Amino acid sequence: MVGAQGPFRERRTPALQGRRAFARRKVLVVTLGCSKNLYDSEVLMGRLKTSGIPVEHESGSRGASIVVINTCGFIASAKTESIDTILRYVEAKKQGLISKLFVTGCLSERYRRDLERDIPEVDGYFGTGELPRLLESLQADPRHALVGERLLTTPRHFAYLKISEGCDRPCSFCAIPLMRGRHVSRPIPGLVAEARRLASAGTRELLLIAQDSTYYGLDLYGKRRLADLLEALSDVDGIGWIRLHYAYPAGFPMDVLDVMRARPNICKYLDLPLQHISDRLLASMRRGTTKAKTGELIAAIRERVPGIALRTSLIVGYPGETRKDHEELLEWVRATRFDRLGVFEYSHEEDTQAFSLRDDVSPREKRRRAEAVMALQQGISREINEAKVGQTVKIIVDRREGLRFVGRTEHDSPEVDNEAHGEAGKSRLKAGDFVDVRVLAASDYDLSVEPV
Repeated sequence: MVGAQGPFRERRTPALQGRRAFARRKVLVVTLGCSKNLYDSEVLMGRLKTSGIPVEHESGSRGASIVVINTCGFIASAKTESIDTILRYVEAKKQGLISKLFVTGCLSERYRRDLERDIPEVDGYFGTGELPRLLESLQADPRHALVGERLLTTPRHFAYLKISEGCDRPCSFCAIPLMRGRHVSRPIPGLVAEARRLASAGTRELLLIAQDSTYYGLDLYGKRRLADLLEALSDVDGIGWIRLHYAYPAGFPMDVLDVMRARPNICKYLDLPLQHISDRLLASMRRGTTKAKTGELIAAIRERVPGIALRTSLIVGYPGETRKDHEELLEWVRATRFDRLGVFEYSHEEDTQAFSLRDDVSPREKRRRAEAVMALQQGISREINEAKVGQTVKIIVDRREGLRFVGRTEHDSPEVDNEAHGEAGKSRLKAGDFVDVRVLAASDYDLSVEPV
């Protein structure tokens, strides 16, 4: 989620005076980065709201005098965006348009000392695990800052559910453990309670997120219990779809597939970040798997859950990636035919194991390789979509646009995957409705549909 639109244009906000005046001011929360960050922002906003502090998320309305930026520090482009956003709001503070500016999230966790030295105009920097300190700085009443409270930033009908924090994987290229710490699972009863609260408020689709969802339960229960969690969430009344993201391939718990096949409200969808397929690069990346094992896993998943949609993410330009490695990756993508796919250009991150390697693929070549992968995937996506023409599928409606509606199939996660568009006519379709539609036509990444 990217939110760097400053709401400050004309009216100047007077300086705050005193604790009570400070507590009554509106807080604007700006979220950068991934859905895990968005979830953290929602928790922060919920705590502020229960303390009686007005709060908005990336709003264009005027009146917020306190800004909290939830930053991303994952790769170079994300760090640049975070710093640019901080500097924009620093300038707003200098102009008197806001009175307080706080920075939290991954960038602040990883580079706090540098940020404090280089951008001292910020009133406080907070790490990823310092929500209580941030709340205290925002004058939130801890007696009302109840655990589990959230203020959704997504449309009401879908919500992210973070099932764990941190990561224990040793991937050579990844700085997430530096920013998020070790893996910590959330207990099943608490997650079920949160799902029930969301369902009672109108949520119909849960998107399960974590740094590594397949590791879930090992720290709490001594074994992987993702399948048990899925079963428990599947039993929550009102939840029509449950979608699983960020499943690490090594040590994948196969009992998850049995639950996915058996439970109709668990989407036949799996986000499985694989990163590469060259055995040499997988070893250097410290992924704990091989090309052969990856192929066996994908075959087993497709056999045990017929019709499943697989999403993956890949890295191009990793140190030592040759043209031959790249051609091997392209051939594998062509043969495997992922339903959904995204590409990252390798970012050389300090304090990671791969930082000791020479970043020997030029930025131009990284871009060329990324574009080659996506051009190939574009054709695959079009062919998969065209095969659906004439079929009847179920979608969830995301929004109405005049007389048209926009939705998604169970094979599509919001914001990153395909959409289905159709004429609503005189129907009363609204966001959150599940409806059967017939596929009329297909393009590279979208479907044209009509209600059945």
